[in-house]
Amino acid sequence: MLIALALLILTALVFGFAPHLDIAAARLFLTESGGFLGVSPTGEMLRRLGFGLPFGLLGLAVAGWVMRRAGLKRFALPSGRAALFLALTMALGPGLLVNVTLKDHSHRPRPVQTQELGGPWTFRPWYRFDGACKHNCSFVSGEASSAFWTLAPALLVPPPFQPLAIAASLTFGAGVAVLRMAFGGHYLSDSLFSALLTILLVLGFHRLFFGPKPPKPTPEHDPDLREQSASL
Repeated sequence: MLIALALLILTALVFGFAPHLDIAAARLFLTESGGFLGVSPTGEMLRRLGFGLPFGLLGLAVAGWVMRRAGLKRFALPSGRAALFLALTMALGPGLLVNVTLKDHSHRPRPVQTQELGGPWTFRPWYRFDGACKHNCSFVSGEASSAFWTLAPALLVPPPFQPLAIAASLTFGAGVAVLRMAFGGHYLSDSLFSALLTILLVLGFHRLFFGPKPPKPTPEHDPDLREQSASL
């Protein structure tokens, strides 16, 4: 959590003192004709996939919990605590914090709407909430937030496979964030803020629901390890 918090503060400072970095990053996705690279049938297909997958995972988790409540014990299905953790982090992160609070009140025009990138409105850095956008604005990325929310189910994967699941969730989130930039829908700072805020929320609620990771056993506390140590 401390790493994510430090990165969030660093992002705020870097893009606060150098907001032109957002314009420079957005220009990387412009075509020669002035459009954005992501606007294509393939881009639309990938966007639909990126949008739907997190909600599909949440739906499967809730369905699994219902099946568990119905008495199905054959498979490792989500507990009530796990299902509540997933539903609550989705509702509070991508839902309340991102889409209701920030996107509808930041007033930041999207790259495609910004004058420097061919749009009609004046560019605003992330901390200026006085742009021309009225609702569903650029700061922060809702789809990137939902994509990075997949860290929540990844944290519930059993330990042998958990690192792979976490890596897959973060890769998926980064891919969705880059795709939204390729559409001209969000700036780099929008994506970074969205990712880090969602990760912080997920990690915080995971600690609240499931507690900190148990310490590694030592010979003093584990009889089996003490016996092994004595035999060496």
